[in-house]
Parts: sequence; structure tokens; C-alpha cells
Amino acid sequence: MNDTTSTVPPSRDRAVNVSLLILCQSFQVITIGGIALFLPMIRDDLEISFTQGGTLAAAGTLTYALMQIPAGYLADRYGGRRVFIIGILGVTVLSITFGLVTEYWQAITNQSLSGFFRAFLFAPGLSLIAGWFPPGKRAMAMGLYLLGGFIGNLVIDIAGPVLVAQFDWRFPFLAFPPLGILSALILWRLGKDPPLSNSGRRVDLGEVLAFFRQKLMWVSGGIQFIRLAVMMGTTFWLPSLLIEEKGISLQLTGLLIALRALIIAPSNVLGGYVSDRLRNPILVISVSLVILTITTALLVIVDDFALLIVVLVINSMFVQMYFGPLFAVPVEVLGDRTRGSTTGFSNFFANLGAFSTVYLLGALKDSSGSFYSGFLVVAVSCLIGLVFTALLARIRQTALKQSTLN
Repeated sequence: MNDTTSTVPPSRDRAVNVSLLILCQSFQVITIGGIALFLPMIRDDLEISFTQGGTLAAAGTLTYALMQIPAGYLADRYGGRRVFIIGILGVTVLSITFGLVTEYWQAITNQSLSGFFRAFLFAPGLSLIAGWFPPGKRAMAMGLYLLGGFIGNLVIDIAGPVLVAQFDWRFPFLAFPPLGILSALILWRLGKDPPLSNSGRRVDLGEVLAFFRQKLMWVSGGIQFIRLAVMMGTTFWLPSLLIEEKGISLQLTGLLIALRALIIAPSNVLGGYVSDRLRNPILVISVSLVILTITTALLVIVDDFALLIVVLVINSMFVQMYFGPLFAVPVEVLGDRTRGSTTGFSNFFANLGAFSTVYLLGALKDSSGSFYSGFLVVAVSCLIGLVFTALLARIRQTALKQSTLN
């Protein structure tokens, strides 16, 4: 069932290419993280509501979601590196132009286009980085890919408020992306497709469409919906919650969001490592969802500053710890040949969750005047995720038993 290859990539090539992929990936976060962190100022400047502020993320997330399966298919059929480079160039150029918008319609158009190009980064990039590691380390490799995003978050959360204090909210969007363009050109010149890539193997469109008949893909898709709903709902609206409801300054909020990114990055890799080591991705997924149920609710309930930091730290540790294990399960069962397509399919559902939750939390804030109900809805969704996880465990166990018998 699993058609992996035993080719071992040279360590130097792996180090160079993995580093370039992580570096390039970090620049897509500038716009996403910047909008979330500077949203109070962007809302004042563009004169938009909380609901409209939520649509800035939701619009890009929707086009990003719709392009996940096509992007994964293109990576499987034509090779991930060229698709990835097109994506990073498009994203960085649109990050620059976001710093020039003066109207709401310009901002939402910009983010819709940005979501289209961001889709070319995720499934192709995740497939590329997985191709540089042997099958037994795939969950860790997939977790490693997200380091780029958290590096980008760290930069924008620490340097962003300093730059905004000296200039305005637009400056970070103009200053950082040119470095991303340069990184993409270096990847084009020095990068390679991994030895374990699928670039030379044609994947038929019918194989991708067949995923819609796979119970495994629907169940894992349900968990993915919840995973990114929790991640993006809290990530996008947390700065506004801290500033507008907890009374914390922009500078301190930036440091807290940076701390969150600093915790998420190693915990994400750790989750993949534990999953690979124990050969038990279901355990990592289940524990993460239980802790997220509790801590997501506490983010709006707790007012004491010290206790709030403790809750934020624990939530950050587990919000993406199950990223690698969750993406690794379909590849483990269905094999490497459609690695990009299975990743794109899973992330399609994930971003439907992100789209729904980012918009919903903004709308609930406008209607109720508080983030309380929105964050509680996110917490309850984690409980639903546990039900899907139990189903995934049964499907995976059955599939692996059949694979052993064959």
C-alpha cells in the first residue's frame, strides 16, 4: 500500500534545500501576521468594522483553500519546486502592494490574490521537504516545515511594533518582502528536487478525485478543519483580544505573540518526533485536542495577567503539536506517490475551517461586543475533533493490518 523508495539524499543537499524552503516559507507570514497584529490600526486607517477586518483573513483563506487540491496535484505531476517558487514570488509581491492600499476593496482584493499564491507554497513545499527525509521521519519533517512560518511570525511580532512606532503600520509590509523575492531567486538557482520527490512520476487526475471516496480522507479532513479553525481563529484574533479586551499595549502584545511563535515552533517538531518515535500519531492528536479544549476557553475567561500568560504558553505548546502526525497519516496509508495531492486535500479542509472561524469570531465580536462566545465555540470544536480522532484511529489500524497481510 505504501510505495516509498529507499533512496538516501546527500546530507549537504538536504541541509541546503530544507533551509531554503524554510526561509522562503517564512516570508508568507509577513502579511498574515502583520494584519493580525496591526489590525486595530488598519481598521482605523481603512475605517472598517471587526467583521470586515475578519474578511481580510477570510478572503485570502478561502482562495487558499480552494487552490489546495490543484496545487498538490500540480506538485505531484510537474514537480514541487517550480510551483513553490511561483507561489513565493506572488505572495511577496502582494505583501508589498498591501502596504500601499487605501481602501477596503483594495485590501480584500489583495488578500484574495495572496491566498491563491500562498496555496502554491503549502502542499508543494510540504511535499518537497518530506522528500528529503526517509519515511520513518515524515511526521517530524512535516513539522519542521512550519518553522519558516514561526520564524516569520517571530520577526514581525518583535520588529513590527518597533518599525510601526517609527513609521506606520504600512512600513513592515514594504520592508521585508523584497528579501523574500531574493530568497526565491536563490532557491531557483541553487535548489534541487529531492531524491524522494515525485517529479518524474505522472499522477492522474482521476487518482486525486478518488480521494473524495476515501473515508480516511474525509475523517482526517474533519480533524484538519478543526485544527486550523483553532489555530487561525486564535492567531488572528488573539492580538485584538489582548489589546481591546485585556487592556494590554501593542508592544507587550507583540512580545506575547512572539513568545507564542517561539513556543509553537519547537513543539511542532517535537510532536512529529514523538509520533515517529512511538509510531502513534493518534496519541499526539488526542492529547493536543484535550488540552486545546481547556486552554482555548480559558483565554477569554482568565483576566489575571500572570495566569493568562500560563494559559497562553500551554495553548501555544499544543496548538500545532499534532500538525505533522495528522498530515503523515494519509501518506502512511496511501503512499508517497500522491503525497502532494493528499496534503493538498487535507489542507483544503483545514482552510475551510480557518475561513469559517476567522469570519465567525469577527461577526460574533460585532454582535455581542466580546470575543467570549467565539472562543468558546472554538473550544467546543476541539471536543468534536476527538470524536473524529477515534474514527481515524480505527481506519488507520484496519488499513495497516491489511497492508501487513498483503
